[in-house]
Amino acid sequence: MILYPAIDLKDGQCVRLLRGEMSAATVFGDDPAAQAVQFQTAGCDWLHLVDLNGAFAGVPVNGAAVEAILAAVRVPVQLGGGIRDMATIEMWLSRGLARVILGTIAVENPDLVRQAARAFPGQVAVGIDARKGLVATKGWAHETNVQATDLARSFQDAGVAAIIYTDIDRDGAMQGPNIPATEALARAVTIPVIASGGVSSMADLLALRDTGVIAGAISGRALYDGAIDLGGALAALRG
Repeated sequence: MILYPAIDLKDGQCVRLLRGEMSAATVFGDDPAAQAVQFQTAGCDWLHLVDLNGAFAGVPVNGAAVEAILAAVRVPVQLGGGIRDMATIEMWLSRGLARVILGTIAVENPDLVRQAARAFPGQVAVGIDARKGLVATKGWAHETNVQATDLARSFQDAGVAAIIYTDIDRDGAMQGPNIPATEALARAVTIPVIASGGVSSMADLLALRDTGVIAGAISGRALYDGAIDLGGALAALRG
């Protein structure tokens, strides 16, 4: 199971939100590229970035910070937030992103997701963010009546590289991930599923790994707070 250190970008800074609330942002640093290098030095295989402002605006906002990170590291980087048309997808992949994460448009324009997945094999992931099993979009500000599992299944044959599943009520709360819901989603599709939201301890990571069906886990606040030692966690997961 791959551990993805998270860098959430708001106004050019590294932050973490509590349950997706922009007003509940904790700033962890004003040099995202330096933070990315720290994660790379610790041995991570991937980095997970979110343009938080972009998720609300619907267009990239923290582009300068993303590009600084891409220039500073060698490990592959995936990015979500504000990527809602083919031109933006093409722009980011041409600038060195390994993978784009499409969330809002997966609900609003699923055909675009399929088109992008065909055009860029292995480089398009779907972000599914849910409260109590129902998908939320536009920076989690808009709640839908779409079931997370139904949305995941709808992309079963689309060729997407991964599904990033976030339980919004767990995100940033340091209360552990929603393992039953994430495992159920992973068992419902053959697409690799990456867990996000609430991963706050080594025990959480091992429990996700031990399901045998979850391909990855994203962690942010726990790494910044020191609740998870990144080097130790990577060694344990590889062992």
